[in-house]
Amino acid sequence: MHCEKREREHLARKALRTRRTWQWLALMAAALFALPAMAQGTPAHLDSGDTAWMITASMLVLMMTLPGAALFYGGMVRAKNLLSVMMQCFAITALVTVLWVFYGYSLAFSTEGMRAGAVNWHSIVGGLDHVMLAGLTPNTLYQTVPESVFVMFQLTFAIITPVLIIGAFAERMKFSAMLWFSALWLTIVYLPMAHMVWGGPGSLLGDLGVIDFAGGTVVHINAGIAGLVACLVIGKRKGYPHTPMPPHNLGYTVIGASLLWLGWFGFNAGSAVAANGSAGMAMLVTQIATAAAAIGWVTVEWIMHRRASVLGIVSGAVAGLVAVTPAAGTAGPGGALALGLIAGMVCFFSATKLKHRFGYDDTLDVFGVHAIAGIIGALLTGPLASPKLGGFGTVTSLGGQLWIQARGVGFTVAWSAVLSLLILKLLDRTLGLRVDTEQEQIGLDLAEHEERAYNL
Repeated sequence: MHCEKREREHLARKALRTRRTWQWLALMAAALFALPAMAQGTPAHLDSGDTAWMITASMLVLMMTLPGAALFYGGMVRAKNLLSVMMQCFAITALVTVLWVFYGYSLAFSTEGMRAGAVNWHSIVGGLDHVMLAGLTPNTLYQTVPESVFVMFQLTFAIITPVLIIGAFAERMKFSAMLWFSALWLTIVYLPMAHMVWGGPGSLLGDLGVIDFAGGTVVHINAGIAGLVACLVIGKRKGYPHTPMPPHNLGYTVIGASLLWLGWFGFNAGSAVAANGSAGMAMLVTQIATAAAAIGWVTVEWIMHRRASVLGIVSGAVAGLVAVTPAAGTAGPGGALALGLIAGMVCFFSATKLKHRFGYDDTLDVFGVHAIAGIIGALLTGPLASPKLGGFGTVTSLGGQLWIQARGVGFTVAWSAVLSLLILKLLDRTLGLRVDTEQEQIGLDLAEHEERAYNL
């Protein structure tokens, strides 16, 4: 009897050990399968708050182009060119949307072939695995939001960047040439730059350590340098600088600038891709830097000319919006205040004195505001991210991060300048970039579109 009892107890213990062994093996297998997802930061679930905010942010950024930039630029050109500028903004919005679906999102954000610390072709441009938005479903996620929302959010950035460039050559480029330039520039210049900065581990500038929260390099320096190259290649407007060419409707420009200021909260705070403290701080520092830059510009203007102009205050505000863009995720309120003041004061000189000193016809000061403020913001993003200066980044060496930021700026300037020049020269030899003298004289509204903004 005792032997049988011991035998049963032995078999029970053996069965228990077997069950425990299988349980441990199952747990280990589950952990191993979970490791890739943990390493990639795959979210466990959709967050409705983050999703609602990112949908709102996407609409705000789209509003920056239509009607924001359309009114801002449209008011600054002469009356005979108002519709042409608005048409360009509208057409680019449609064109870039279609190209984004075909291949734009894939080339900018595909992670195919990327490895952290490894430099290869995919460090510069994404793969083709998301062509025609392949794999996108209502249930695929990017962090805690639907990937479809992230696709839309980044599309609005891709739209406004070539739109910014048109201000440099406004009133003199052919509509057909503008469309070809926008498509080629998006493909060859913008998409790789977005991938190199925001592509994740394995991206060229991201692995270098360049901080660009919302597009100082990708959007503003990139577009500003392209604008400078474009206005140099296409040449000055007839009569510039001797013939007065004042803005025809500053009311439109103020409305446009106001929409840009509002929309920029989506631009910067939306780049947190979450409704969290980072988004909240990005919103606050955006407001502070913009206000400080507006004050900085008009202060210098008052000292120089004993007046404060409407065009000056809105231009200063845009300079502040641009400068804080790369720093919005890491700068503190004090840093944003200083950054805005510096950007506003410096951009007053770059948009007025510098342009007249060198004689280039940057019609709406794309280089003087976007490139210069973008460079200031990108360089100061490093120091202002330091907790020593009230920032919220992880910067430990101010000089080291400043050097990294400077390398990122230098790379962006060279990348945009060289490739933009090649695109423009190609188009000039094939389509021709510029309308003829008679068309420029009567205005692009009639010459290109056979319509008038005003029937007087």
